[in-house]
Amino acid sequence: MQITASLVKELRERTGAGMMDCKKALQEADGDIEVAIEEMRKSGAAKAAKKAGRIAAEGVITIKQDGQDVTILETNCETDFVAKDENFLAFTDSVIDAVIANNPADVDALMQLSVDGQTLEEANQQLVSKIGEKITVRRFEKRTATGQIGTYSHGSRIGVVVEVESGDEALAKDLAMHIAASKPICVSEDQVEQDVLDKEKEIFTAQAAESGKPADIIEKMVTGRIKKYLKEITLLGQPFVKDPDQTVEKLLKAANATVTSFIRYEVGEGIEKKEDNFAEEVMAQAKGD
Repeated sequence: MQITASLVKELRERTGAGMMDCKKALQEADGDIEVAIEEMRKSGAAKAAKKAGRIAAEGVITIKQDGQDVTILETNCETDFVAKDENFLAFTDSVIDAVIANNPADVDALMQLSVDGQTLEEANQQLVSKIGEKITVRRFEKRTATGQIGTYSHGSRIGVVVEVESGDEALAKDLAMHIAASKPICVSEDQVEQDVLDKEKEIFTAQAAESGKPADIIEKMVTGRIKKYLKEITLLGQPFVKDPDQTVEKLLKAANATVTSFIRYEVGEGIEKKEDNFAEEVMAQAKGD
């Protein structure tokens, strides 16, 4: 596979490594950027592989709550300018209202729902024609909670819904804000997927092996790294953002409360955005392309 400059550039942005290191890693990985990142992490060449990938797409996260029912939606567009457009926002509002009213099974079913005499898919296409950008309804979730619901929106780019048993409204709100800031992937260690742990252990083992220490010491080093990693990615293990001297787990115990579940959406997470050449775009518009 040809190793292009844009591929090298992306790997540099995602790892912080030098250009030649990135080019070499891509050549060894036959152009597979994810394999290259993993191998660079094992060798210590990568400074910070961003697991979620580049957050590139624009759009909005919308949350609506009605009693114990809460719905969260992500709608994407190409530019932050359109993300503020009143037509785009009105469309987004109609989409989340359709989710609330109809409980569709997935996005495909959602887009076939009829609103004001046309399907949402037809309304989407009309909006694309009017605005001139690709618009996508990416994902949604609707839940009916039995406990206390906490929601938090960081502007329109991050949205969090959390359900807390035995907690009050203030605690639920604080936890939603914490989740927005600290990005846990699950509530507790027992919810971490085994393949995620296996991959991290493989990487930590390869990194520790380079120290040249005996096998029993390496094993202790890896065990320690895994424990630290689990605290970093689980809600209960993280230091509470408003009081870093205590973990979220201790905060909940003091309140005699538990977190049942949470949802965290961030605009464009995991979506790679096409890089446009602004000068070429202007020329194309001037030529009527």
